[in-house]
Amino acid sequence: MKLNICITLFLLAICHNISSQKTAVDSTRVVKLLTFNILHGATTKGNFDLDIIAKVIIDADPDFVALQEVDYKTKRAKNYDLVTELGWRTKLAPIYARAMPYDGGEYGEGVLSKYTFLRTRNVALPFIPGDEPRAALEITTVLPSKDTVSFIGTHLDHQKNESNRIMQAKHINKVFSANPYPTILAGDLNAEPQSKTMTILSELWSASYPKGKPQPTYPSDNPIKKIDYVMFYPKNRWKVLQTEVIQDSIASDHCAYLVTLELLPE
Repeated sequence: MKLNICITLFLLAICHNISSQKTAVDSTRVVKLLTFNILHGATTKGNFDLDIIAKVIIDADPDFVALQEVDYKTKRAKNYDLVTELGWRTKLAPIYARAMPYDGGEYGEGVLSKYTFLRTRNVALPFIPGDEPRAALEITTVLPSKDTVSFIGTHLDHQKNESNRIMQAKHINKVFSANPYPTILAGDLNAEPQSKTMTILSELWSASYPKGKPQPTYPSDNPIKKIDYVMFYPKNRWKVLQTEVIQDSIASDHCAYLVTLELLPE
């Protein structure tokens, strides 16, 4: 009897070891992605406190950050280059992409990264003449695992009518489907999960949120709508490890959305 118990325990230990090996996560392939609409640095109290915004980012400890509503030397932002200021405060490499001239400066997208850039590009998105221009900012970089990946931050049109967002979603699919590297798309998409805009994006990109229970991200004082996303392509190269909505009602009118992904081998 004792021998049988010993054999059983031995076999169980072997099975547990095999199972652990199969589910082990390679830390060099894990990336933390944060998307954050920063309300052009104003905070919800209107007091323009970049340290409050930076603290949200520092506490999240992301590898890449997609920033929306980023001002570059505008009057309303006190002539600050917001993405550079936040890069300095968070000790992350900053890059800015203009969507349009605004208020004596510019308005657009920002990306912060723990890793240096192999390549960057600013892709202008289509819009109806007279409406606000939008852009998608892409960086390509190398992870500690030596894998090359691309990360895109964007901010789609905000109007109730979906016409601009639909055009922008189609253009994003067209441009970035040609990417040779595993790619992540993050940003304020101003579209809820069941919208036509998200249906179009979902033809190429996989969502990080649970489909049956999307986590609301807006407004930050009482989130009731999901409009901030992290998505990825191709589906078989990424695994979702964790998602978190970071609710800070002062830093911005949007919650920050943090997603941890693992890059899977080919």
